[in-house]
Amino acid sequence: MVARATIEMTMPTGDEIKLPLTSRDVNAERLAQFRELFPEASTEGKFDLKKLAQLFGEAATDAPERYGLSWAGKSDAIRAIQTTSPGTLLPLPRESVNFDATENLIIEGDNLETLKLLQGGYHGRVKMIYIDPPYNTGGEFIYPDNYKEGLADYLKFSGQVSGEGIRLTTNAETDGRYHSKWLTMMYPRLFLARNLLREDGVIFVSIDDHEVHNLRAVMNEIFGEENFVAQIIWKKRSTPPNDKIIGADHDYIFLFARNLQTAGLNLRQRSEEQIARYQNPDNHPKGPWTAGDLMANVKGGRYVESLNFPIKNPNTGEDHLPSSNGNWRFSRETIAELMAQNEIYFGEDGKGRPKLKRFYCDVKAGITYPTIWDFVPLNTEGSAEMTELLGSMTAFENPKPSGLLLELVKLGSSGDSVILDFFAGSGTTAQAVLELNAQDGGNRKFILVQLPEPTGRKDFATIADITKERVRRVIKKLSAAEGEKQDAAASQLKLGGTVPVRELDLGFRVFKLGSSNFKVWDAAAAPKDGEALAEQLKLIAHNVEDGRPDDALLYELVLKSNLPLTSKITAGKIGEQPFYDVADGALVICLARKLTQATLRGLMARKPKGVICLDIAFAGNDQLKANIVLEMKSHGIEFHTA
Repeated sequence: MVARATIEMTMPTGDEIKLPLTSRDVNAERLAQFRELFPEASTEGKFDLKKLAQLFGEAATDAPERYGLSWAGKSDAIRAIQTTSPGTLLPLPRESVNFDATENLIIEGDNLETLKLLQGGYHGRVKMIYIDPPYNTGGEFIYPDNYKEGLADYLKFSGQVSGEGIRLTTNAETDGRYHSKWLTMMYPRLFLARNLLREDGVIFVSIDDHEVHNLRAVMNEIFGEENFVAQIIWKKRSTPPNDKIIGADHDYIFLFARNLQTAGLNLRQRSEEQIARYQNPDNHPKGPWTAGDLMANVKGGRYVESLNFPIKNPNTGEDHLPSSNGNWRFSRETIAELMAQNEIYFGEDGKGRPKLKRFYCDVKAGITYPTIWDFVPLNTEGSAEMTELLGSMTAFENPKPSGLLLELVKLGSSGDSVILDFFAGSGTTAQAVLELNAQDGGNRKFILVQLPEPTGRKDFATIADITKERVRRVIKKLSAAEGEKQDAAASQLKLGGTVPVRELDLGFRVFKLGSSNFKVWDAAAAPKDGEALAEQLKLIAHNVEDGRPDDALLYELVLKSNLPLTSKITAGKIGEQPFYDVADGALVICLARKLTQATLRGLMARKPKGVICLDIAFAGNDQLKANIVLEMKSHGIEFHTA
């Protein structure tokens, strides 16, 4: 299994050695940071709002009327963020491609619950997010977001537990909460997504006219309007629809940065035609060049009198002054140096006005991206790609073309980035990442999240099934092309040539959102009757759910220890008892159902940062547990049970 270059494990600390088996509590972490900044406003675990207002001074306001975004259900959206998830992500190697070698992920499940579970292992690790959320056009809406139920609702929806499930409802424009429902769905997802971005990370969100204004407002609130980068207009149709008086032939793509000051965005690659404009007719030692204007931009009162002087054409002796009300870009001294270095151009015949030779070696590595994107494929290309890969597919009305996503990935990522799409749809983002890696030898990784929404088809029962199959077929196609390149490379080597070695990640690991592998005590649902309560306590004493394989337990403990699902995992044995070394010693996990002191000391001898064992492995031997906790603590090792 493959690991990222650096792994940081955050183990729970304190006297309680039980590993928390819910998702990372982002609200508790924010409160802890706030308490650290303003300890004087915290009393008995609560914040004194009046004292906080005093501390903020003029920066605080309690004005009854102020600018902001509000809607029916916003408080529910905020509570959805504050609720942790008791679920886990179950590995499905049989549905994967190259499971043990790949770092790409496809996660089948509700994206809100999944984003909560990713808060630990992927916090601050994602370079780029792209999402194409539901456009709220009055169709079926399948994200009801009952924050009190959360995972329970999803398990019913996906058929993992019995129940009526989640009914698809029509979000008609006549509904008084038409926009509110959409905002309540989007807000917690965008909030949690922001936590996953690196400091130089960016997010792209596709949208149409129905919610463009609300999306801008909600992203301003979550990301900060100071981190707005651009509102890209994508020309998606060659002609407008003829069933309207004015037909939209475009969509929008919002681009926000995690932090605009450190955002990592790239220039657009120059086309062959643009590069061809640079020639070297005079064999200049600096290489190809093109003629550029020597005039300065003097708009807004930038005229500088000292830069208004004649430049003499050495071929004709004619003096050339700047255009009226203008001046040259450089001083007399600089112009003289440029003339001496043959970097001023007087036309093909040498008798024209002076121009600057702009050398290809001096210009930026690319050109600035515009906000109007009419240089990428139309949505018809997206449909054609789906047909080529999967045949006629009515589950998607207008799938995005991979060429659009490929250009976004070029703009927003680097060669080793993690790219997340939690409304994955047909898997276009994965195709773009894989194809770009094949083009430039990059090592970008994708994480896709897709709800198993029923399709009514026999071949692909859910949208998630389509996602996985499309990516499989893209990988098959790219693998064949890569095989041909390897054959050509082998032939080249036989002729005595050298060929760079490429190792593309052509695979993905499938995980499925499900209930925890461990029985989690729910005090709210505990029976009041003493006899029934005692019976339930007996059942939960053996806290591992029946029938769960060890690899499911292993990946849950990796995830709940705030490590990525693609961490390097190496199996080993101490005597006859197996263990797993995770992320090169960051963590050691032992799933033995009965532990001895020799085994525990063997684990400790490996000098990991943390050790996790099953609670049931101590079989009530509290003395052994207490002793090993003290021993490991003396060696600087965090010890936890699950």
